[in-house]
Amino acid sequence: MSDTLETASAGVKAKPQDGAAIRLYLVDGSGFIFRAFHALPPLTRKSDGVPIGAVSGFCNMIWKLLVDMKTSAEAPTHLAVIFDHSEKTFRNKLYDQYKAHRPPPPEDLVPQFPLVREATLAFGVPAIELPGYEADDLIAAYACKVRDMGGEVVIVSSDKDLMQLVGPKVFMFDAMKNVKVGIEQVAEKFGVTPDKVVDVQALCGDSVDNVPGAPGIGIKTASALINEYGDLDTLLARAGEIKQDKRRQTLIDFADQIRLSRQLVQLDCDTPLPEPLEALVVDDPDPTVLAAFLEKMEFRTLARRIGDGKAGNAAPGITVAATPAPETKAPAAPTHGAVDVSAYECVQDLAALNRWIAEATAAGVIAFDTETDALGATSAGLCGVSLATAPGKACYIPLGHVHEGEGGLQLDAPADLTQIPMDAAIARLKPLLEDPSILKVAQNAKYDMAVLARYGIQVGPIEDTMLISFALEGGLHKSHGMDELSRRLLGHEPISFKTVAGTGKAQKSFKHVELEPATRYAAEDADVTLRIYEHLRPRLAHEHLLTVYETLERPMPGVLVDMELAGIRVDPDRLRQLSNDFSVRMAEFELEAHRVAGHPFNLGSPKQVGDILFGEMGLASGKMTATGAQSTDASMLEDLAAQGHELPRILLDWRQLSKLKGTYTDNLVAAIDPKTNRVHTSYSLAAATTGRLASSDPNLQNIPIRTEEGRKIRKCFIADQGHVLISADYSQIELRLLAHIGDIPQLKQAFADGLDIHAMTASEMFGVPIEGMPAETRRRAKAINFGIVYGISAFGLANQLSIPREEAGAYIKTYFERFPGIRTYMDRMTRQVRAEGFVTTIFGRKVYIPAAQGRSQAERAFGDRAAINAPIQGAAADVMRRAMIRMPDALRAEGLAARMLLQVHDELVFEAPEAEAEAVIAVARRIMERAAEPALSISVPLVVEARAAPNWDDAH
Repeated sequence: MSDTLETASAGVKAKPQDGAAIRLYLVDGSGFIFRAFHALPPLTRKSDGVPIGAVSGFCNMIWKLLVDMKTSAEAPTHLAVIFDHSEKTFRNKLYDQYKAHRPPPPEDLVPQFPLVREATLAFGVPAIELPGYEADDLIAAYACKVRDMGGEVVIVSSDKDLMQLVGPKVFMFDAMKNVKVGIEQVAEKFGVTPDKVVDVQALCGDSVDNVPGAPGIGIKTASALINEYGDLDTLLARAGEIKQDKRRQTLIDFADQIRLSRQLVQLDCDTPLPEPLEALVVDDPDPTVLAAFLEKMEFRTLARRIGDGKAGNAAPGITVAATPAPETKAPAAPTHGAVDVSAYECVQDLAALNRWIAEATAAGVIAFDTETDALGATSAGLCGVSLATAPGKACYIPLGHVHEGEGGLQLDAPADLTQIPMDAAIARLKPLLEDPSILKVAQNAKYDMAVLARYGIQVGPIEDTMLISFALEGGLHKSHGMDELSRRLLGHEPISFKTVAGTGKAQKSFKHVELEPATRYAAEDADVTLRIYEHLRPRLAHEHLLTVYETLERPMPGVLVDMELAGIRVDPDRLRQLSNDFSVRMAEFELEAHRVAGHPFNLGSPKQVGDILFGEMGLASGKMTATGAQSTDASMLEDLAAQGHELPRILLDWRQLSKLKGTYTDNLVAAIDPKTNRVHTSYSLAAATTGRLASSDPNLQNIPIRTEEGRKIRKCFIADQGHVLISADYSQIELRLLAHIGDIPQLKQAFADGLDIHAMTASEMFGVPIEGMPAETRRRAKAINFGIVYGISAFGLANQLSIPREEAGAYIKTYFERFPGIRTYMDRMTRQVRAEGFVTTIFGRKVYIPAAQGRSQAERAFGDRAAINAPIQGAAADVMRRAMIRMPDALRAEGLAARMLLQVHDELVFEAPEAEAEAVIAVARRIMERAAEPALSISVPLVVEARAAPNWDDAH
């Protein structure tokens, strides 16, 4: 352990001789403690039952911070953790009600305070506190001292009260969010620069600390007043000049209370320093002391992690052991203790399987997972099934493992690889997994349901932890995968696939993994999934998202499983011919490009293309890539082509064919399943924050529909003999929903009357009669109509219509004048997202948009556009989901054999016997047009256009 610890901290230690060389990190110890305590379920020391959850989390946070600092280009020279000494400080003498309403700390947390201080010292970091002063005052005193010496200070905290200290040499760092806070971020939060934060806080007060402030004045009003009058003293001296009666009287009547509030929120930079700066120099922890402390606390996993130098594996805020001796007893909280992978059972005979099935039946709620020999659910072979009946109680049932011989040859399972025969195991598992009285929990359940459906098991009823997380926090986190949820919610790093299967060329199929590591890996998945479920499920009702989950998320996996397993037929011969045609035309474009350039070059090389366009030909370029090279992306080529340059147009045509050939005509042939002779796409439910589905392997949602080449590819999607494909497509659903959500009278009336919405818009904007309207006028109105939904700018509209930016700006201005409700809606959404961080669809789906509260103006502008679009696109996605969920039952109720095959944006594609075509179209229209009912009554009609044909293009 000693050698590793010394290596881990090497390069951090420094003893500068002058103030300017000092970089001091000050950790808000109280903030770390409470974050750790509330981030995880209660944990207790096994030997004596002492609570240690906050200590465990604190240790992980400190260790991660130490390693992150070591690898940072801004490594500290000095470091300390600052703690509150007691509740009573000099502020209580100023105001006896200061913090009077704060509840006492949780009973389980009190005995952990001294242990956290001991932990800090064990990691070789000074733990500093001072009677009569708050930790914030000590942080202020040290920060001001180093700042005045010319050094730099980083305050590791998210406490807004410390933002008054931020300046050119003083920053804050939120270690949990990995966010650095400087002057700009403080100004965004408070509306004033850091030197005026105290004045704003004095006016606003603080209900948490019981700082009275001025009644009825919030941050927005306070910052406006301070910005107008310069500072608090000037404001109070000139309060009589304020025009608003109530505000003026409040400032006059409560002036003394406001001044007192300023004293309470002002941090004391003259606080005595308990330790000199020299004592804060970064130093290595004593390996013996640290090892002894970790052993005393029974933090064996953290000790092993540090000993292995794997600090990156430490999830911030939580430690979970993976050793035979767990660190904690399993409490009654939703997540139960440590994940001990050594306790799992490998089930290798029917007697053991029967015992687990009996236990699962008695439990009533179980988690399950499948292991397969490939990624595609519609073709992968089943290797085994894992079950978890309670946290820490899990098993793996191997079914398809084999030994691998030389050269990768698959050998029959020998005697020592004991498994229950597949048929016998399936026969026993089927009643359990189909039992309506037993709830099954899975992570990304759609995959497991599809795999097991091919073995004759229709799993249900089912809960999906991925979809619960997505319903709760869609957009807030990039991933809702099991590993990420485990780290975020449980503080546990699951065993990685590469740990058991290897990496690169040496990676083997899971069916070749030995049973012992396979059991640890597979059973852990079920165990962790159950823990995540118990953690997340109660939040749905509490956060008013239960209806969203139950009506829009939970039923979807079963619908999509049927669609994915059905697949869609493609014509391979026609695809191959199309691919050859594209190759011939690409070769022609290549020769033409060489002619224009004057010499051969690689059309697929951005560098060579850039050298020719901007070097040899001297064309103007105003767009650069991230590496500093001149961009040759599609938008740049289109701009140059619009200026009359020949080569950019040739390059665009060549690129389009190259993409269609590589992405579709070649890949679709390769994607045909030889067993079904059909293509089986996979749909992702938690990919887009608005709830839109995503298609992959292959992606069937991005085939161009407006180009001749794209339509040729769609013609390759065909129905079986005696059948037709039916395309049912919502007409202008997003504009219709905009009219409803924004309550736009003109648009609502136009849709109710069945008018051409784009012609109507053009008539309203430009005063042109609908009859005989020029096509160009309607096209411009159409571009604005659709652009508004996506928050289009004058610059964007100008590029789209090839008109001057001033003219585009005038169009947008006129649009908002004619449809003022749209501007009202847009302003309402941007206010909401800036204030709350999310917007909501009409069906209750929350869409988090972190960018709207970002640090830069460009990031916030992007967030604003997303906030305008999300309720509309999200509502359209929700309507589509509701239709898809109802469709299979509706078709069955009519006795129809039709199957739903594809969902592409606003379109559903069915396959049906020719004789059923009209009946299927009638059902599809009825279900889709009434999809919002009875939950909502949409104030504009939803219209569906549907057609049947032998191929997809003719049906659209």
